[in-house]
Amino acid sequence: MMNRMAAPEKILITGGAGFIGYHLARHLLTATKADLVSADNLQRGRMDDAFDKLIANPRVRFMALDLTNAAAYGELGTGFTHIYHLAAINGTKNFYEMPHEVLRINILSLFFVLDWMRAQNPGAKICFTSSNEAYAGGLHAFGALPFPTPEAVPLVIEDPYNPRWSYAGTKLIGEQIMIHYATKYGLRGLVVRPHNFYGPRAGYEHVIPQLSLRIASREDPFALMGADETRSFCYIEDAVRAMRMLMESSATDGQPIETVHIGDRNEVSVAALADALFAIAGWTPRELVRKPAPAGSVKRRLPDITKLERLAGWRPEIPFEEGLRRTYEWYKDHPNKTE
Repeated sequence: MMNRMAAPEKILITGGAGFIGYHLARHLLTATKADLVSADNLQRGRMDDAFDKLIANPRVRFMALDLTNAAAYGELGTGFTHIYHLAAINGTKNFYEMPHEVLRINILSLFFVLDWMRAQNPGAKICFTSSNEAYAGGLHAFGALPFPTPEAVPLVIEDPYNPRWSYAGTKLIGEQIMIHYATKYGLRGLVVRPHNFYGPRAGYEHVIPQLSLRIASREDPFALMGADETRSFCYIEDAVRAMRMLMESSATDGQPIETVHIGDRNEVSVAALADALFAIAGWTPRELVRKPAPAGSVKRRLPDITKLERLAGWRPEIPFEEGLRRTYEWYKDHPNKTE
């Protein structure tokens, strides 16, 4: 049996209005007795009906803060036991259109939250969400990576001139910041690398939301980009449960801090993903047009989750078909970003 810490009393979630932050807060409200502070500048997070309902809970306090402003942290206060640092600019479209802001926001916010934690909440434990993008360039650079891919693989920015790698760059340097800052000041924490989390309210810029909306609208001919590429999809309820279990485990309290994959063992091609969504929708296009993936897209991703299983005793619980059905139904009912 894993050695668990006592349930935390006060938890901070940065980027709390975003996809992971929203679902993490919902999970923590049921799995712990903690009070939550959800901080977000709403640049990407949404004040929709679901989030309004969440922050109406008396155990949740929402704070609209710009976390790239060091002065903003004075409003947060003290007494936090767990900090989930999720705030970041994500979304492939943003990588191409505003790489300078991706770099500025993601790196500054991490430095400032660590400075604030060291000064005001030195006994807290922090979880930094990195990304599988941190090692995405290794496959091209070295010709091969082991599959399933362990955490200890070379981290490579394949092309610094390609704006797509702006996000991966912030996650690569973010992992180094976490490791060496924690070592220098004796902070408790961990780095997690999410692998294609999916589910309701995941935004409108990723593959499952985009496919779901196009299928719901019966697009025909139906273009499918990168059909042979593969991913490992992890349903959001399983993902946030893994994050909590890692934070509550004393096995992640040591130095140097741990870097842990969160994902699923199943590898799914984009073509198989589309077929599964066609089946859920009960519809198939008359004409399917296969197109190449965007430049810089990674051919294959499959995480080794042995460390996650060992440190937290975690196993996925939501079958892929069930998670996909829930996600498709949500996007069919929420086709517009403003809803």
